[in-house]
Amino acid sequence: MKKVYADEKWCLGCGLCNVYCRTCHSETNDIVKAHNFEEPRPKSRLHVETGEKVNFALQCRHCDDPKCVTACITGAMQKDPDIGLVTNDTDRCVGCWTCVLACPFGAIVRDEDAGKVAAKCDLCVKSGEPECVKHCPNNALKFEDRE
Repeated sequence: MKKVYADEKWCLGCGLCNVYCRTCHSETNDIVKAHNFEEPRPKSRLHVETGEKVNFALQCRHCDDPKCVTACITGAMQKDPDIGLVTNDTDRCVGCWTCVLACPFGAIVRDEDAGKVAAKCDLCVKSGEPECVKHCPNNALKFEDRE
């Protein structure tokens, strides 16, 4: 399965991956409207770690044995057995945050603006390619199969 991988030696920590992730998961899919006018404001499904010498984007690893799926009390977190994509059904999510606690990578975030649900990377399935990868100015993010 293809996943997003970060190459920290090329990451500038600019945060454009966050901007385009938020835009992709917005109602309008318009960068200005999504960030300035939409309520609730769309949530980025990744986190950018920044430091003095190392920066990198962190998003869901779509694990082979996802702890978030096992921990989910409602079955909202699911893994597609055919393609390996781990998703969250926000209609079933009750915001208990057990998935957040169970994720060993810290890749699931709380989206309290959208009704207290968990939010995580879905590889931008509705656009066909992860927006963070497509818009990374330094090509620090790669979408590839490393198996």
